[in-house]
Amino acid sequence: MKSVTEQLLKLMSNWMGSFSGAYNVREDGACVGRQSTDNIKIESKLDGKPGLDIHILSGAKGETVSIPACVTHGDVDDLVYNDFYVGEGAEVTIVAGCGVHTENGEPARHNGIHRFFLSKNAKVKYVEKHVGTGSGQGIRSIDPVTEAVLDEGAVLEMDTSQIGGVDRTDRRTRAKLAAGAKLLIRERLLTEKEQQAKTEFEVEMNGEGAATDLVSRSVARGNSHQAYRSRIVGNAPCSGHSECDALIADHGAVDAAPELTANHGDAALIHEAAIGKIAGEQILKLRTLGLTEEEAEAKIVEGFLS
Repeated sequence: MKSVTEQLLKLMSNWMGSFSGAYNVREDGACVGRQSTDNIKIESKLDGKPGLDIHILSGAKGETVSIPACVTHGDVDDLVYNDFYVGEGAEVTIVAGCGVHTENGEPARHNGIHRFFLSKNAKVKYVEKHVGTGSGQGIRSIDPVTEAVLDEGAVLEMDTSQIGGVDRTDRRTRAKLAAGAKLLIRERLLTEKEQQAKTEFEVEMNGEGAATDLVSRSVARGNSHQAYRSRIVGNAPCSGHSECDALIADHGAVDAAPELTANHGDAALIHEAAIGKIAGEQILKLRTLGLTEEEAEAKIVEGFLS
């Protein structure tokens, strides 16, 4: 494992020299470490596509599987397909961070396509953290695609964040929910300089009692641009909520485009959106406590994204 990979793992996976539980570490398109457990089996795909099939047995409780992916230099365009099959009643945490590093003028990109198949009453917490590093001028891109199918009573909780250094990102999430299933998403996104970010959510609730709650918080600094689109479709008695909150600093720009489609009279769907600049009185208050203007703004951003 390269030293750059170790540094990326510390930033995105809280890696302290080793992983507990099941894991697969991907470095520049190749596996550099893998471990399964009695309840979690990680296997390479057999259909010719790069990626993994991960099977979590029914009834498994309190286990973790980590599948970080690292790109350590420019001129790499990494593509991976990972499928998760979660057995009935299983409860598991999945950590799937991605780090991209380049020191030259060559671009570096990672595109992770993750599909989740949650059986009845399964519960998954999915943590995904993205980061770009390096002093090179090459474009750092991370383009995650998440597709989820939730059976009756299943719960998928997603905590996703982009913590800096990513020049281009196209983040797409699609999900279909059966009766009583729940999808909870918390997205945190920071763009700076000339960076561009696109987020797109599409959720179909097809069973009675299904519910979704999508919350995105973002900060656009410098000359960066963000575009947010969410579409919630209620095809049964269900509840859906989408919220987009964004702060703008310098010459940043944010577009928000919510869409709600109710195909049933008992589909209760709500969207909220708020976009504004960092309040001057907040900065002034923190400066009276001894902080510089830059330190005050950093504190406000940190609190907002947390």
